Amino acid sequence: MSSIRIVRPRKFLLASAALTSFAALDPPAALAQQAREPLPPVEVSPAQSRKQAKPAGREAQSTRRAAARRPATAAAMPKPAVPTAAPPTPLNSNAVAESASRLGLTVRETPATVEVISAETMREQGYRTVSDVAQGAVGVTSGDNPAEPSAFSMRGFTNSQINTLYNGIKIGPQNMTSRIMDTANLEAVEFLKGPASLISGEGAAGGAINFVTKQPHTGAIRNEADFSWDSLSSFRAHYGSGGSTNVQGLDYRFDISRSALNGFADDTNTKMLDVSGQLNYRISDSLKIWGAIEYREDRSKAYWGAPLVPIAFSGSHATTGIVSGNYFNRTDLGAVTIDDRTFNTNYNVLDNRNVAQEVWLRGGFELKLAPDLTLKSQAYGYGAERTWFNNEIEAFDSTNNQVYRERFYVAHSQRLVGNITDLIWDTNIAGFDNRLVTTLSSSYLDFVRPGAANFPNDYVSLVDPNRGFYGLLTTKQQTARIDNEALSFEDRLKLTRTFALIGGLRVEHIGLDRNSTDAAGLVNAGFPFTKDWAPVTGRIGYTWEAVPGLTFFSQYATGADVSANTSFLLSPTQPLDLTTSRTYETGVKHLFWDNRAEWSFSAYDIVRKNVYAAAGGMALNIAGRQESKGVELAASVRPIDPLRLWGNIAYVDARYADYNFVGGSFSGNTPPNVPRIVANAGASWRFFTPWPVELGITGRHVGDRYNTDANVVTMKAYTVADVYAFVDIPKTVFNAVDQARLTFRVRNITDKRYAIWGDPFYPDQILLGAPRTYELSAAFKW
Repeated sequence: MSSIRIVRPRKFLLASAALTSFAALDPPAALAQQAREPLPPVEVSPAQSRKQAKPAGREAQSTRRAAARRPATAAAMPKPAVPTAAPPTPLNSNAVAESASRLGLTVRETPATVEVISAETMREQGYRTVSDVAQGAVGVTSGDNPAEPSAFSMRGFTNSQINTLYNGIKIGPQNMTSRIMDTANLEAVEFLKGPASLISGEGAAGGAINFVTKQPHTGAIRNEADFSWDSLSSFRAHYGSGGSTNVQGLDYRFDISRSALNGFADDTNTKMLDVSGQLNYRISDSLKIWGAIEYREDRSKAYWGAPLVPIAFSGSHATTGIVSGNYFNRTDLGAVTIDDRTFNTNYNVLDNRNVAQEVWLRGGFELKLAPDLTLKSQAYGYGAERTWFNNEIEAFDSTNNQVYRERFYVAHSQRLVGNITDLIWDTNIAGFDNRLVTTLSSSYLDFVRPGAANFPNDYVSLVDPNRGFYGLLTTKQQTARIDNEALSFEDRLKLTRTFALIGGLRVEHIGLDRNSTDAAGLVNAGFPFTKDWAPVTGRIGYTWEAVPGLTFFSQYATGADVSANTSFLLSPTQPLDLTTSRTYETGVKHLFWDNRAEWSFSAYDIVRKNVYAAAGGMALNIAGRQESKGVELAASVRPIDPLRLWGNIAYVDARYADYNFVGGSFSGNTPPNVPRIVANAGASWRFFTPWPVELGITGRHVGDRYNTDANVVTMKAYTVADVYAFVDIPKTVFNAVDQARLTFRVRNITDKRYAIWGDPFYPDQILLGAPRTYELSAAFKW
């Protein structure tokens, strides 16, 4: 198979870095520059709803110049208890993304592409689950495949090549540990693009996605309640409350949400419960302690997709625009389609279940040891019980024109404890402001995985199948114990007021003990075994604010992860080496027009070496390299007060190289679920009437994708749109509440039928996107 390649942009990226660095480091200008902008001081204060930077543009310059004129002794003066928050920007670049840097940098100050989607944006755009949030992010796609819920694709990488974090903590690879999650209890979702091992460790070749729960704030108590119902009879309800208590220095946050999202396929649904709370207690001006607890539960009747069917068999029921290509697996299907009689068909057994119960305990302190030295530490414990009990394979068999089904069972019992401690030092080196963060982290994970030892199977008709029951279950067991210790350093050196060097290094140790027994309890051949890894990863980059609000950046970053799917499943016969990844990235971030407009652009080149990819079932193929090159552009503007326009587009060329195996080669092929083009756009108009009304529309385009490395079946490109209207009810109507909003939303207004995701381990079936639905919701704040 021939390899289609584009010109490598590495020379362009390096040239950009060199040119901007030369311009910024012009010696006379650097020597003449006396006023420098230090990082904001580390405040030992109750957590805010989201950290924001100081004002941007000319107002920020004035603030910096005033600070530069203060006497040196001012550094030892007491710091304010609560830092002043700057207003949000059109692309939310004032937010501090803690998953992108431990230095307390805003999105604009970070030499990488970072996107923070706030709770307010989730509410306005109607994002109900974290997969919905990902669909609105720049260049990110998602699919709630029940085998790997909340799976993501970003910059040419998918699933466990992207770290999934919860309040900055990694609990394991995405395809083993992630679950469908409601957004009601979340304050923000952070997307860090490209290799991110410096911050989140092993497994972040494609980046990291961090889910941040709502946290306490200092001030008056604020309450909120939300309710929604849709035309599939789905409902959501949430109540939240937070603020300062009558105890001096004690702040709290509490949230509880309950939802039942019904699927469009017969007898499919997801029910979720999330209860979270946190207390912050300021003992003194220099010491704060805090504690948090969260319980999450989800229970699903799962939808596993529609089977690929021969066009010759479907006849008049064959569809166009969903899939194309020729397919052979169990039997030769020839040219395939999705049969329109299977749009709502559920082939799962009647007694199927997908269940997870999770508990988080977190606590820690922040202590200011000196005016320029802060110690932060948190300990955490996490426990999860997960169960999959389903018919997971539904493959059309052209020899008997029926659907072959095969059962699968697996369960997880996971326990994780750990600690993350940061020492933050603000200092001055040869006249240059500097911040250094030293982080020591450690964790211990115990993972028990009973799974199916037999796989009952049968045949059912394509239309109106007799779903039946699971049948006999025989189990075997696998275990994994993983120790992880890491020492990392991250530093920001301000060479001038506008130019900063930012870099870091992470040294990590991963220790794995694995065992596996058969159905009789006998240890399998090659087990138990032990393996250790010691990856060293890092990042080096710069930011240069050429003019107020216009920031150029470049970075070189590296990552590492387990080559063979995941350490939880690693066996003696699988490759035991780590993959390595690196990225070159350059770009620009621009905030202008008095905070009314903002845009960002980035170009990147990522290479991942020593890759192993899915070959169907649990088999793996060797893919020597995975290369990904692309560009991303995002913009948002409010030209006049009633009108807001926003949009983003991402292009990626992701390819395998040196991907050869007995019988063929996939070199030049595109990894599964990676579209070349992803674009989002939206517009809204607000009528400033006594009862303010806003009308809006959002659109999304996703390009062609493949469901396996073979690239023989294409999931066709699709474009969908949502429309909404909301009315803000004046306080005079509901005296007890400060804000009340009613929203009507139509999702997928054109009722487009499309393929949203494909699982390379189950290549016989395709997950379809939801049809048109109508939703009514109400939100109150008081």
